[in-house]
Amino acid sequence: MKVLLVNGSARKNGNTATLLKKVAEGANSRGAETKLVHLYDLNYKGCTSCFSCKIKGGKNYGKCGFKDELTPILNEIETVDALVLGSPIYYGTVTGEMKSFMERLMFPYNMYANPYKTLFPRKIKTGFIFTMNQTEEETKTTGIARNCLVNEYLLKFTFGSSESLMSYDTYQFEDYSKVVQERFNIDKKEKSREEIFPQDCKKAFEMGKRFVS
Repeated sequence: MKVLLVNGSARKNGNTATLLKKVAEGANSRGAETKLVHLYDLNYKGCTSCFSCKIKGGKNYGKCGFKDELTPILNEIETVDALVLGSPIYYGTVTGEMKSFMERLMFPYNMYANPYKTLFPRKIKTGFIFTMNQTEEETKTTGIARNCLVNEYLLKFTFGSSESLMSYDTYQFEDYSKVVQERFNIDKKEKSREEIFPQDCKKAFEMGKRFVS
């Protein structure tokens, strides 16, 4: 079994990447093969609305026709058994790199049928890991919770199933005393990093095990 993990954060050892690695560890513990891709390492663009994926009888029908460094990853996803995406929340939603990746990944599979249909040839397990500075309560009033649900829905519609892991109130800066900010309680942030984030890591590990089983 193969599990592909996609990091939409610029940080390769930050909160998002750490949780994705824990998912990989969980999957590895059940004998799965895992691969972690860092989107910020790749040179690519979002959807350009060329619509080559929608042309009847076209050579790119059902697939993204734009060729760049993202193309091999998109092709590889058709061979995996599970897919896990991860992104920090930037301005209320996923990073620009993750958004561009999702456009290129899912739009070609989504048919303009009534109702909408997916062209992805089979069902695979998918997951989404979201990390954010805000508390769970704040995400409900800012719209972040809804945006995360939309992303989860898109994965479920395209690939057959999806689940999310929300990591709230994460530690953002290595040294908060050097940052101009008045919003965050540093003691509370430190407590969350020491007590809550390890619990999120365990949840991520269990997600990896669950996806394989």
